[in-house]
Amino acid sequence: MTWLPILLLALASLAVAVFALRLPRPSIALFAAALLLGLAGYGVQGSPGMAGTPGTHVAPERDAGEALVDARRTAFDTGQAPSRFIVIADGFARRGQYADAAQILRGATREEPGNPEAWTALGNALVEHAYGRLTPAAVEAFERAQEVGAGHPGGGYFLGIALLREGQATEARELWAQMLADAPPDAPWKSDLEMRLQRLDSLIAAMQAAAG
Repeated sequence: MTWLPILLLALASLAVAVFALRLPRPSIALFAAALLLGLAGYGVQGSPGMAGTPGTHVAPERDAGEALVDARRTAFDTGQAPSRFIVIADGFARRGQYADAAQILRGATREEPGNPEAWTALGNALVEHAYGRLTPAAVEAFERAQEVGAGHPGGGYFLGIALLREGQATEARELWAQMLADAPPDAPWKSDLEMRLQRLDSLIAAMQAAAG
């Protein structure tokens, strides 16, 4: 049982790299190789039976913040610049200052409660500020993005990514499948989400094989 959560975490990390960060194919292969190397090293030197010791959180890397902002801006690209609040918050998020970004985005959602990108950006900032944990406040932000988004997939998509990072692949799959079922037949984003759902199905199958 010790290996199961480790394998699930590795698979979830790979899923985030493919789905959220959209790494090119050569980079995906390199990332997967790095994960395998890490697992091999753990198998040789890891000591899961030892008592845990307190640790310190590692500050988020700037590259991760930039990739997250770029992925969200791509999802919400309408040809128009986002609100000034979002632009300022993105500057903080790109530097890994997610608490500051979330504070500004709360102001954005108060000024524009019907802006789905502001709610989605707030959800992402809250997740990153919590070191990848999907907090109730982040869930509420993503759900508000879905409510006010008039069929825009951004809020649900990034909620699914956050679920994947928490190891809740089945819940992420159910969310994305429901989004596809509710989407209009001519929704321009359906084909992209269908492709990601197929990849997620492959991930879930791999996780089930590892658990079996």
